Amino acid sequence: MEFWLLYLATGVFAGFLAGLLGVGGGLVIVPVLAFIFAAQHFPEAQIMHLALGTSLASIMFTSISSLRTHHEHGAVAWRVVRGIAPGIVIGTLAGAALAAQLSTHFLKVFFVVFLYYVATQMVMNIKPKPSRELPGAVGMFAAGGVIGAVSSLVGIGGGTLSVPFMTWCNIKLHQSIGTSAAIGFPIAMAGAAGYVVNGWTVAGLPAHSLGFVYLPALAGLVVASVLTAPFGARLAHRLPVARLKKFFALLLYVLGTRMLVSLW
Repeated sequence: MEFWLLYLATGVFAGFLAGLLGVGGGLVIVPVLAFIFAAQHFPEAQIMHLALGTSLASIMFTSISSLRTHHEHGAVAWRVVRGIAPGIVIGTLAGAALAAQLSTHFLKVFFVVFLYYVATQMVMNIKPKPSRELPGAVGMFAAGGVIGAVSSLVGIGGGTLSVPFMTWCNIKLHQSIGTSAAIGFPIAMAGAAGYVVNGWTVAGLPAHSLGFVYLPALAGLVVASVLTAPFGARLAHRLPVARLKKFFALLLYVLGTRMLVSLW
């Protein structure tokens, strides 16, 4: 029962952050799930794979809930979604296949480095200057491929990469956040499918796993996050998001450091 409560609490927090900031759902879900799975004595070799796959599966539902709210505010640039989606899907599937061949230790190190990068970017308020327009079809495909591949390796919906990319391409911040919620759906769908397929034949996974997706954790995350993501999305249009990101960055430093310590 205590693990169910932890899954629900994680979903409440992650869903709210995903809606509010356009980033953060997976950045919280992955390390917390890794800690919970370790406490449940899951096989050490598959802990990160299960955390990544389950995180991406949950983001499928969170992104739908969040993007609907952003769409109601006219904050989703669907032309960007259509242009970048093919590259997103291919890159995400490739990233999931690569992750299946990597060790939990390597994935943890990669995730910690990414957490520190995102947290530092938020603390220093590093933003790309809106100095260009959206690229053509080839450029959008390439951008989507990179965003999808990295996102699948760290179990996120891609907001930490897609929001800066769109800002760089002269798309307003609120619209970038809303559009990143829509982009998160193909990332999560392709990523979840990739982790299911690549974990399908792995022996020793815990009961109730679908490949590298742990279904009890997924259920708890989805129930809670779908309810809180729209609330966060509505507040994104009212609260000082830049200031809130600095508090979130401190949380990322704590989670990253805790995961780094767990390596030894």
